[in-house]
Amino acid sequence: MPSVNKVFILGSLGRDPETRFTNTNLQITSFSVATSTFRKSEDGERKEETEWHRITCIGRTAEVAQTYLSKGSKVFIEGHLRTRKWENKEGKTQYSTEIVADNLQLLDKKSDRPAQAGQAKQAPAEEPYTGNPEDIPF
Repeated sequence: MPSVNKVFILGSLGRDPETRFTNTNLQITSFSVATSTFRKSEDGERKEETEWHRITCIGRTAEVAQTYLSKGSKVFIEGHLRTRKWENKEGKTQYSTEIVADNLQLLDKKSDRPAQAGQAKQAPAEEPYTGNPEDIPF
């Protein structure tokens, strides 16, 4: 029977992205995203409930996250859940569930992005191809 493991998150970064590299030089970037819902309490007061999500980006998605996101950035993430298992220093089994981002969309306008988010690291714009269209291999 087929199964589905799909997550959609729309929220704000709670901290700047942190990047590390594997032994094979694969970039992994992680950060947290807050999502909020509102409900009425028993006394009729409007209450905000915030949920924090651990996000992990791998490869090109990790590069984009590290370059363009910072604390407070608004982002839409499409991904899947992954639970990791390890033993802590005391030998107890620990679990951590995270969202592995398959796709992310920056929701801040360029002018609204925090100042430190990729200002000096923006990717150069690609120049349009001006050669013979018949030379393109597809």
